[in-house]
Amino acid sequence: MSTVSEHIRPVAVAGGPDQGLSPAQLAAKYGLTVSGARPSLPAYVRQLWSRRHFIVAYSTARLTAMYTRAKLGQLWQVMTPLLNCAVYYLIFGLLLKTGRNTPHFIQFLCIGVFIFTFTQNAVMAGTRSIADNLGLVRALHFPRACLPISFTIIQLQQLLFSMIVLLAIVLFANPPLAGWALVLPALMLQFIFNTGLAMVLARVGAKITDTAQLMPFIMRTWMYASGVMFNIQNIEVPDWARTLLDVNPIAVYIDLMRYSLLSSVHSNVLPPHVWAWAIGWAVVAGLGGFVYFWKAEEEYGRG
Repeated sequence: MSTVSEHIRPVAVAGGPDQGLSPAQLAAKYGLTVSGARPSLPAYVRQLWSRRHFIVAYSTARLTAMYTRAKLGQLWQVMTPLLNCAVYYLIFGLLLKTGRNTPHFIQFLCIGVFIFTFTQNAVMAGTRSIADNLGLVRALHFPRACLPISFTIIQLQQLLFSMIVLLAIVLFANPPLAGWALVLPALMLQFIFNTGLAMVLARVGAKITDTAQLMPFIMRTWMYASGVMFNIQNIEVPDWARTLLDVNPIAVYIDLMRYSLLSSVHSNVLPPHVWAWAIGWAVVAGLGGFVYFWKAEEEYGRG
């Protein structure tokens, strides 16, 4: 039986057309490419766009499957943040009374919980998006960014479904405002920020699987620093801490939503830095996270 080396040996004989060519030169001559090689950034973007229907379909299917075993099904998308709101109101509103100087504290709290939960769930799902789907990554060839993007879309779909209940809660405090038109651009900026952050942590989580165990503690700390259960403006902190709290990305997106939905907050002047920071965080996290994830495209599912 002939071996592979016997078929290759004639290529290297004296006078052969490929004599003296390096493997890289041979590959270039015959148009061979490395399997799974990272494409250029523009080509990668085109590949993602061509699979946009797959991303949406995959997200919808995963979202539907999440609650198939629960008797209340999709209602848990709304009940989970509402139950969180009830617990936080019991502790911070009734026991600690952090909302005594905040008008419409229930609505104030619900907006904070819903918006923070959007980022929290996107980050947690993104961290596990590659590590928990290695079978899919190793079996099929597709842009790996499809996974963290899909999981972030799942969280966006959950939030949009929950927004119906959130708007109903806000209506108990005041009628619809002109500022409600700002809800969609604020959510879009937060979605871009969440997607970028999810891609960063997807790459980290793919290499360091213990990241998923650490993230709940990080997110819990981030929640307490984002004014979810209290008004940041009502606490006394040093100037440097005030600056950090003001530019905290989740706090920025929560502020935008509160200013948009609540007249008690919207009546005040929205600091001009809020929109600037919201756009800036979306651009930095979105583009930076995408490039950071793309640079390791060849490594996912290997080793």
